[in-house]
Amino acid sequence: MPKADRSKLKVMVSSSVRHKEPMLDQIYGLLSGLGYRVWMSYRGTVPNIPGKSAFETCLVAVERCDIFLGIITPHYGSGHVAGQLGITHRELLKAIELGMPRFMLAHEQVVNARRLLMDLGYPDAAARAALKLRKGAVIIDDMRLIDMYEAATREDLPLENRTDNWVQQYRMPPEALEFAEEQFSRVEENRGYVAEWRARKVEA
Repeated sequence: MPKADRSKLKVMVSSSVRHKEPMLDQIYGLLSGLGYRVWMSYRGTVPNIPGKSAFETCLVAVERCDIFLGIITPHYGSGHVAGQLGITHRELLKAIELGMPRFMLAHEQVVNARRLLMDLGYPDAAARAALKLRKGAVIIDDMRLIDMYEAATREDLPLENRTDNWVQQYRMPPEALEFAEEQFSRVEENRGYVAEWRARKVEA
C-alpha cells in the first residue's frame, strides 16, 4: 500500500451524510483529483485514534487538518444525544475557534428557514429557543442548523469585525461542486493561506 504524501494539504470535509452520499462522493473525488488528502468520515478516511470516541477523533482531525470544508445541509445528522451538539456542529465550532482556513456551504432550505423565522419575529437563537419543530419536519429537521449557519456567518460579531464569514448558498449538488472546484483548484494559493494561518498560531 503506497504511503500517504505528507506534502499534500489535508482537507476535512464536515457534513451530515443522510441523502448526501452521491454529492459527498463527488466532492471526495474532486478534491482528491486536485491533489488534496481528503478526510471524510463517510468515506472512512478520517484518521482513527484508538482509545478515543468517534466525537473526539473527529475533533482531533479538525485540529490536525489544514483546511476545513463545512456543508450545512437540511439534516442535522446523527451522533448526538439530547442536550448536546451534533458532531458536524462541534466540528464547525472547533474550526472557527482555531481560526483555520475554511470554506462553507449551506443549503438554501437552511437559509430560507432562518429568513422566514426572522420575518416572523425570531431574529436570533435566544428568540428561537421557545420554538420546537414537529417530528418529521421537512424543510429542516433541527433548529440548530440555523445556529450553525449563524456561527459560520459570524453573527456573534459586529458586522465590521466579521472575517471568514462567507457561506455559499446552494440548491443542488452541482452548485456545491462548482463552489468546491473554484475554491480548491487554487492549490498553491490555499497552501499560502495555510502557511499564514500556521504562522499566526506560532506568533500567538
